[in-house]
Amino acid sequence: MFHYKNNRLYCENVPVETLADKAGTPLYVYSKNKLIENLNNYQQAFGGVNHLLCYAVKANSNAQLCKELFSRGAGADVTSGGELFRALKAGAKPEKIVFAGVGKSEDEIRYALKERIYMFNAESTEEIGLINKIAGQLKTKARLALRINPNVDAHTHKYITTGKSENKFGIAYQKAVEVYAFAKTCNNLTVSGIHCHIGSQITSVKPFYLMAKKMAELFMKLKKTGINIEHIDIGGGLGIKYHNEVPPNPQDLAKAVLPVLKPLNTKIILEPGRYITGNAGALVTKVIYRKAGLHKKFLIVDAGFNDLIRPALYEAYHLILPVNKSAHSHIADVVGPICETGDFLGKNRRLPLVKQGGLLAVMCAGAYGFAMSSQYNSRRRAAEVLVDKNNFKIVRKRETYEDLISKENSR
Repeated sequence: MFHYKNNRLYCENVPVETLADKAGTPLYVYSKNKLIENLNNYQQAFGGVNHLLCYAVKANSNAQLCKELFSRGAGADVTSGGELFRALKAGAKPEKIVFAGVGKSEDEIRYALKERIYMFNAESTEEIGLINKIAGQLKTKARLALRINPNVDAHTHKYITTGKSENKFGIAYQKAVEVYAFAKTCNNLTVSGIHCHIGSQITSVKPFYLMAKKMAELFMKLKKTGINIEHIDIGGGLGIKYHNEVPPNPQDLAKAVLPVLKPLNTKIILEPGRYITGNAGALVTKVIYRKAGLHKKFLIVDAGFNDLIRPALYEAYHLILPVNKSAHSHIADVVGPICETGDFLGKNRRLPLVKQGGLLAVMCAGAYGFAMSSQYNSRRRAAEVLVDKNNFKIVRKRETYEDLISKENSR
């Protein structure tokens, strides 16, 4: 939904320059209709089976974006009490919410049980015991899936692979039957699912297929012991194109895993995040200064790694486009104003000779962009705008200086 018209970058039918004029920079810009298209692609790919799509709120938790997804039937995959709160406020139905995460606190578990969420994805025997204890105190039953670590390499960045044996996530595949047997002895639990999530930004269906095979094998082992599984949660992790990747689409994913999982006749739960919001958003930033060093040229912009940390944290590549095209170009590093060398958005990029005050758009920033932003260097977090065809609205105001100290007590 981002495209050029007469050398001007548009989001849907609105010039990005207009959005920056109205809301300032740095600015996150989202396309509502790309968001909906991505959701529909996933839903349609798995439309032939009983499934529940739970949007991974951690990717982008903006209330309006979540509301658009939940109002179209999506549930929510949450990993904290805060994400649960956001999801409920944005209209997610409790019976469509799954709670994942390796370190759920007692307060978070209690909150989720009181809200009657669909299920927990539990990751250790101690967590299982705590959920059972709190459910007993509340005189309720908690629905549970156990997150299994299948030791499948997702071939993604080491910080976002989650399904290998050395990762902190899940219960070792070899111990799964034993831990399920323990969970079945807990009087306040309904053990009904298998959960697996092997990583993020996965660009091949093979790891998903291998994971599905292991879950199907575990399903049959559990059945032989009298433990009947009602749903299998295959997590998320489907990658998008940032640079030169050729990632699979949801249809490819369905073709890879459904022949393995469909014969089990269980409900399939999906937890996409990046695929839904990633390419629906861009970070718009203004060139503050142009600087020529001895060996490099720099475009110093008003967005730093507090706004978009992925390049610094993951060495991630984001395409950077001029908001207004020019015939002349040069190679430069696009760097932020923060006092660290790691503060960059792109290195050695061929870009137009953007004037001081000119605008750049960092593409595919709709997932893990604003959600991971901070107030480092006491910088105000960016505004967010949602575009719908010819119209747009600010869905999060830019923070003020007063916001930076509003929770502090200096007396």
